[in-house]
Parts: sequence; C-alpha cells; structure tokens
Amino acid sequence: MLDNPQLTQTVEQLTAVIRLTVPVSEISHVMGPAIAEIMAAIANQGVDIIGPCFSYHYKRPSEIFDFEVGFPISRAITSIGRVKNSNLPVVKVARTIYHGGYDGLAKAWGEFCAWIETKSLNPQESLWECYLVGPESGPDASKWQTELNRPLND
Repeated sequence: MLDNPQLTQTVEQLTAVIRLTVPVSEISHVMGPAIAEIMAAIANQGVDIIGPCFSYHYKRPSEIFDFEVGFPISRAITSIGRVKNSNLPVVKVARTIYHGGYDGLAKAWGEFCAWIETKSLNPQESLWECYLVGPESGPDASKWQTELNRPLND
C-alpha cells in the first residue's frame, strides 16, 4: 500500500556509503554485509547515525543495480575500505511511503512512477529509498515502511 504522494524539497544530508553495482539477483547477498561494514566504520570513528538506512540509485534499476547504500551521519568520516563520504542531494522530490515487505517494492515503485507520469512531472534518472521500519522491528512485513523518493527536474 502507498500513502498519497507529496512533493517536497529535501535538504542535503551528509552520508557514509558503499557504492555497489550488482545484478538484481545479488541484492539480498550484498546489502546485509555492506550495511554491517558501514555501521562498523561509523561506530569505530565515534560518528552518530542520524537517520534511517537508505539506498540511492543513480538510475532506475533494471537487471543491474548501480547504487549507494548508507546512512545519514552527524559529521564526515575518514574513508576506510569501501566506506566513503557522500550525500543525499538538495532537490525537489515526489515522495511516498510504501507499507509492506521488500518483495513488494518493485510493484510499489511501478505504481509510484505511474502516478508521477499522470501528474506530468519530470523525474530525474536517480531515486532513493529510506528504510524507515523494517525487519528489525518485527516479522510482520505489513508494518514495514519504506520511503520512496524520486527527484524532479525543474
């Protein structure tokens, strides 16, 4: 289920990320280890995580996902291994919240992108998801929430 989409202006957020380029079939194998690696790098440097985990896709995913996974942070980190500083941009976005398990995200994105098209908005190639409530909160996937963001051109 999707909440009613809204248009909003984002603020820049400093982030710690790992960039991954993988086939869609590898996502479930690379996300967990990457998230753990980022969290360890942040914790080892005494930096605070100030928002939910996200994945920032440079273009709408197809068979290959080219994206950053990471967390908003309170201050810059020293790059270590694959973990680097990045940011979520200042941009006007169409935004909604998807309620449900991760297996429904592709369908949710399809519905959301169709809404953007019916409103004649001009989306950029990039998009991102913020994992607001997920498996760490309990096994009932109907209670999970993922924020969907699609940047718009002026």
